[in-house]
Amino acid sequence: MPIRISNIVLDIDENIEDLKARTAKKLKVREEEIKAFKIVKESIDARKKNSIKINYSVEIVCDNENKIATRAKDKDVKIQEKNQAAEFKLGSEKMNERPIIVGMGPAGLFAGLLMAQKGYKPLIIERGEDVDKRTDSINKFWKGRELNPQSNVQFGEGGAGTFSDGKLTTRIKDTRCDYVLEELVKAGAPEEIAYMGKPHIGTDILKVVVKNIREKIKALGGEVRFSNKLEDIIIKDNKLKEVVINGERIPCQNVILALGHSARDTYEMLFNRGIFMSPKPFAIGARIEHLQSLIDENQYGAFATHPKLRAADYKLTYTSEKLNRSVYSFCMCPGGHVVAAASEEKTVVVNGMSYYKRDGANANSAIVVSVSPEDFASNHPLAGIEFQRHYEGLAYKVGGENYNAPLQLVGDFLKDKKSTKLGSVKPTYSPDITFGKLSECLPSYVIDAMKEALPVFNNKIKGFAGTDAILTGVETRTSAPVRIDRNESLQSISVSGLYPCGEGAGYAGGIVSAAVDGLRVAEAIMRDFAPVN
Repeated sequence: MPIRISNIVLDIDENIEDLKARTAKKLKVREEEIKAFKIVKESIDARKKNSIKINYSVEIVCDNENKIATRAKDKDVKIQEKNQAAEFKLGSEKMNERPIIVGMGPAGLFAGLLMAQKGYKPLIIERGEDVDKRTDSINKFWKGRELNPQSNVQFGEGGAGTFSDGKLTTRIKDTRCDYVLEELVKAGAPEEIAYMGKPHIGTDILKVVVKNIREKIKALGGEVRFSNKLEDIIIKDNKLKEVVINGERIPCQNVILALGHSARDTYEMLFNRGIFMSPKPFAIGARIEHLQSLIDENQYGAFATHPKLRAADYKLTYTSEKLNRSVYSFCMCPGGHVVAAASEEKTVVVNGMSYYKRDGANANSAIVVSVSPEDFASNHPLAGIEFQRHYEGLAYKVGGENYNAPLQLVGDFLKDKKSTKLGSVKPTYSPDITFGKLSECLPSYVIDAMKEALPVFNNKIKGFAGTDAILTGVETRTSAPVRIDRNESLQSISVSGLYPCGEGAGYAGGIVSAAVDGLRVAEAIMRDFAPVN
């Protein structure tokens, strides 16, 4: 078994080639005794701005590993059990129809990949276009205001995460995370995502990665159909019998429902078919933009332009005791862009996106406020969707009813004053912006909570609430407003054979966690059923 050594610290100006020697010294062995050496984690320690460090964890292979690890007498030195995706025995029940996967975001993509690798030949349907055609449709919207409701930032190959930052940070502890990262690297993602403390791929590379995974699924016998929408489900005796795809009725036994969190019409269809679901909390707010240089200087001090340091990020949280609401930064995109992310006509939705290099002039993040079902107009399971639609529609009106996004300088926002001109920060949103008051397209309690939080954030990052920083609205698609309830077998509590999973079903909150949930659901099916002949 390899030895894992944690907390090997290099000064920012030390050469990474020194890492192996530092490791050998910690283990009290000669360098030449180390037969294999790899970095498993790298993170920046910028707590002291005048002395930035890089912290590493590494794994090594050598002779007499147990003896060496014991002799080191160091809590940072441990024999490492190999992390692997859960091994399981395939089921024996005959599957009369191949499994169907609805949605090709991270959950559907990785469920499909694992099932294809195990010989189940899944059929994956995606309402949006393949990633190349999808890119063309998105550019038509961003440049010409021509929205395709079926293929956009929310819908299409790779899911909503493809046109975001491609962040792979996750709080879940699951060995399936390793499988996800390994397969992403095999498909063209940078090898560093396997060890970076805050890994990301970037939209430009992620588009290539999802295409390569799609081709791998097809090469293993799977089928992928784009511009294919789930229109209905046919249930008999509480069992799923058929799905209706683009008017075609397809018999099925097992359907993985890997919806995105914006599949509103599909939620409505499922509700009308008696599928139990419940409203869930999420958060809404606006995107804030600063010069990336301001964030770099705050986080890295005099080392802000050091070649070893990438564009700096941040994570900010605040709780308003007065309003009993959380305010926090969400989906922070260093060197990124604010993008038009609407999926329905006559609505304005913003999101953030970065390319791999994160070399844009601005940093952006959502500043969002928690909302709960108690804030919705009714106790209907889909009331959160109507809540989102209401404020997205108001943003469309405030923006000028042409898909411009309403924008307000932070200084003016804090004074409840409509902005009239830009300062040093230039907006990145396309098609364009219109000066408007965010108080006209967000709930009053959201505005009040943001006003309360921004000065606190400014104490943590000097200039965060500066006059020239800009807020662009509205951000409403932080997570699913609905949970499609499932039982211990991961099937819908309403009908057997239907497996809700991923972010759109309310069981994940990012690329990796959604992919892992897709794997768990795929495994649940494969534990019961034998591969398709």
